[in-house]
Amino acid sequence: MARALFIINPLAARTNERTPGRVIRALTLAGWQVDLVTTAKPDDARSFTEDAVRGGVDTVVVFGGDGTTMQAASALIGTEVALGLVPGGTGNLLAGNLRIPGNPVQAARVLTAGRRRVIDMGRMEEGGRVHYFGVTCGAGADAWVMGETAAHHKRRWGIGAYLATTARLLPRLRNTHCTVWVDGEPLQTDAVLLLILNCGEMIPPLVRVRPEISPEDGLLDFVAVAADSPWEGMRGLLRAVVDGYRKQVSGVPYVRYARGKHFRVESAEPMPAQFDGDPVGHTPFTAEVVPRALTVLTK
Repeated sequence: MARALFIINPLAARTNERTPGRVIRALTLAGWQVDLVTTAKPDDARSFTEDAVRGGVDTVVVFGGDGTTMQAASALIGTEVALGLVPGGTGNLLAGNLRIPGNPVQAARVLTAGRRRVIDMGRMEEGGRVHYFGVTCGAGADAWVMGETAAHHKRRWGIGAYLATTARLLPRLRNTHCTVWVDGEPLQTDAVLLLILNCGEMIPPLVRVRPEISPEDGLLDFVAVAADSPWEGMRGLLRAVVDGYRKQVSGVPYVRYARGKHFRVESAEPMPAQFDGDPVGHTPFTAEVVPRALTVLTK
């Protein structure tokens, strides 16, 4: 019988009082033994997971958003304990990239009938703190938007809250001169948005940055978008997406690309930073790939 720890974040945007019971029922009907815990503080998911690993569980299932997911995932890196994702937050970026259904009960059924998949993770170090990301870290416009979007708006409007904040901030976006060291080689660029990606989709499955980006290739992908006006910003973001679908590999106006294993991001002025949707500090920071770091349950 599979033993699972089921972690719930009660503040996640899509959590309601009946859904956790339905998810647990789907897991137990498949023969799983499930222990339930609920987070009350930001670091609870990590500490619960660490205790569960020491206790010999087979799987840690997280019902929450990307922040709760990454807290649990950081305690599973390098272990054989699998992470199960039940989307319950605003973005659910990693779950979307792995094609986990958005419906929590359907997601639970995928976990019990799916396969184990080993993926890379990203490791970000900023201000002496270490964070792990499954999809992306970066600096600039996205971190600014995430930091300016209120939690109660996310719970009420979901991803629409981010779109509203983007529309409000777009006229104020301006380039900052940046130096990004890619495996020791400097790349100079003016940018309003810097992304370092482990997965290819920013809004799964609608917004794909580049089709070759994979969480199983041992590499991270860098994208910089320049914008000194709202029009340039929209054009650059659209070009990045269209370029990804066309499978072009050369640089285009307003957009720079690179691939590598280790990155250091510096900027002439501090830029807000983020990892998988959580605002965290400012530039400078480093990011590197951790190959075959995490076992996840997928279709």
